[in-house]
Amino acid sequence: MGRRRIFDVVEYPSEMRNEIVRRVPESGSGDFRIGSQVIVRESQNAVFFRDGKALDTFGPGRHTITTANIPIIIEAVSKALFNDKTPFPAEVYFVSMRDFADQKWGTPQPILIKNPGVGLGITLLQAFGVYSFAITNAQQFVNQIVGQQGAYTTADIQSRLRAMLLSKLQDMLGELGTKQNKNVLDIIGLTEEIGAGVRAKVQDDFKAIGVTLKAFYIESLKPSSKSAEELRAMGLLDTQTYMQLQAADAMREAAQNEGGGAGLTSGIGAGIGIGNIMNQAFGGGAVQAAPVQPQGGVAAGAAAGAGATVGAVSDVSSAVPDVMTPAQAASYLQIGEADVMSMIDSGDLKAKKLGSVYRISKAVIDEFLAS
Repeated sequence: MGRRRIFDVVEYPSEMRNEIVRRVPESGSGDFRIGSQVIVRESQNAVFFRDGKALDTFGPGRHTITTANIPIIIEAVSKALFNDKTPFPAEVYFVSMRDFADQKWGTPQPILIKNPGVGLGITLLQAFGVYSFAITNAQQFVNQIVGQQGAYTTADIQSRLRAMLLSKLQDMLGELGTKQNKNVLDIIGLTEEIGAGVRAKVQDDFKAIGVTLKAFYIESLKPSSKSAEELRAMGLLDTQTYMQLQAADAMREAAQNEGGGAGLTSGIGAGIGIGNIMNQAFGGGAVQAAPVQPQGGVAAGAAAGAGATVGAVSDVSSAVPDVMTPAQAASYLQIGEADVMSMIDSGDLKAKKLGSVYRISKAVIDEFLAS
């Protein structure tokens, strides 16, 4: 092995705009000695480590290493064998103490909350915004977070900070819906209060890793537009109910294609028919879906629960819809859904792709069967 470099001057001349920590040297230990100079720039702290223990933290300025500011090195340098100029191994972590502003956050998965007295009685909310933070205890941050990494950026810590923020946001929304009996319209109007509540709740968690949350803003809080898919993914919809909701979507798309019909994902209101379907899904009741009047030959939806894919649904169990999902087509053909998808992929069965899903006309299926 080659001889390790002896540092007479240690510094990191960078503004560290997106970099939180820089280790000197980046790997292994460096050799420092009494009298070496440590240059720390504005908005930096320098933390000396040896054998996993913090020796001292230096603020902005020019510092000379002495046994006074790093007393523990007396144990590392035996005066019986060496003089005070003998190098001792250590690492220096330069930590940016500036404010890291305009960090983005968002809900990767929507948050399920109760929505009493409206639509389905539940809502999936999505939110996004910005936050800012600063390292306020460099030594603690390096101990708790950085470990032996040579460099540590804002991207490295974002997932951890976001997880803390989203956990507290979910707590706040749950308290508003359950304990205070707020509905979605009330909650959406409380973004300032919710933001302040998240800041208060998360400070102790941030402090434990040497970080302070400087600001937290909610830029958007609104119902999710993909509720049927997401409810199914969360295990809150059984297959039959999901197929009924998909059938409702198919009717909406057919109505839109023919230039008429009300949308099934129409915001916040009272669902017609779907309310009974959801009662079956969540409460196990055997309630029949309320019939609706046709409009222009296609069942039209009414305004539904916040963010849910809901609307007016006819009794899909007793009639085959004119437009089907692959699952419904499989049921109609008495084959597996995978077989239907294979027929679509091969071109044997014509289907219309809408976004990431397929829709199949009953007329096309009947024509296929007759051929």
